[in-house]
Amino acid sequence: MAEQDKRRLRWRLLLGESTEDLLGGLSAEWQDRETTVSYLYDRENADRNIRKDQQDRSGSLDPSSLTVPDWINAVHELFPQKTIERLEKDALERYHLEEMVTNPDLLARVQPSSTLLKAVLRTKHLMNQAVLEIARELVRKVVEQLMEKLARLVQSPFLGSINRQQRSYLKIAKNFDARTTVRRNLRNYHPDRQQLVIETPYFNSRVRRQADKWQMIILVDESGSMLDSVIHSAVTAAIFLGVKSLKTHLCLFDTSVVDVTADCSDPVETLMKVQLGGGTDIGGALSYGATLVENPRRTIVVLITDFYEGAPIDRLLSVTKQLVESGVHLLGLAALDGQANPNYDRDLAQQMVNLGAQVGAMTPGELAAWVAEKVK
Repeated sequence: MAEQDKRRLRWRLLLGESTEDLLGGLSAEWQDRETTVSYLYDRENADRNIRKDQQDRSGSLDPSSLTVPDWINAVHELFPQKTIERLEKDALERYHLEEMVTNPDLLARVQPSSTLLKAVLRTKHLMNQAVLEIARELVRKVVEQLMEKLARLVQSPFLGSINRQQRSYLKIAKNFDARTTVRRNLRNYHPDRQQLVIETPYFNSRVRRQADKWQMIILVDESGSMLDSVIHSAVTAAIFLGVKSLKTHLCLFDTSVVDVTADCSDPVETLMKVQLGGGTDIGGALSYGATLVENPRRTIVVLITDFYEGAPIDRLLSVTKQLVESGVHLLGLAALDGQANPNYDRDLAQQMVNLGAQVGAMTPGELAAWVAEKVK
């Protein structure tokens, strides 16, 4: 798109639909942007008792159908980071659109859903402690639903190799982990009664580590555009922990890497550590993954990213070549979710393919089948 057209569209968005005769109409994507902006800033007109003329709209979102979670997700999907920060600031400070981040009573009544889950993860940095605790329980309910939905799909290719005592959600008394349970429930201690209320118990695996296990190192880009993949990666990694033949690692990255393997058995803890936005250093993440490799020929590295590298690509291509030549199975996924519809830098992905990596997009079930084929 020419710069002149971009300027016209930005002015059209800024000035509103009353300038359509002068500046022209909007495409569907820009109409979605106007709908999202109007949801917030039309409150200015409402406060002044100004009524807008009703016009037919061609956008994909009807303003009256937007909820706060819908609006939060639309903002993060349609605008760059600086604009997101301004919109969120105005929503909270100027228009007091606080339902999702300051009102625990309202949040407690919301029906858990994937839409709500994404909205919570995108705004948890704005929440006070009371709201955050309620949000955590909402996240847990949605994750449990997703675990139940995906468990069979991910486990099926490994029939005969599943360790059903590995999953943290399998509550067996003899596997009870008292230390972790006390540590993670300390926020529920009542000093006046000297009583600790256990909301969430935790359980250990009883399986011995085996020298012949395959390593599976999952590296997940936590940029905002990858949120669906981050959610499915956390749940899928937790399920992979139940596979006897795999030793699973899970790391999140932007310009730095956070190794969340210790929390991998509980995807809620993993997701609450996600920091969306910021830059992307894919080469740095892959370099960290390389340090975890124990036996290259029995190691699978799954790199989940949109391949839009923010750092110089030389290091990324260099470590890709080193891993492939050492015998590591390197799989790059542009999407890991229910639809597997990727949007990624195809040029960089192709350069990695030329070095011996495999690149594609998969559902969690398809990834499990691919991994099972490698380790059998």
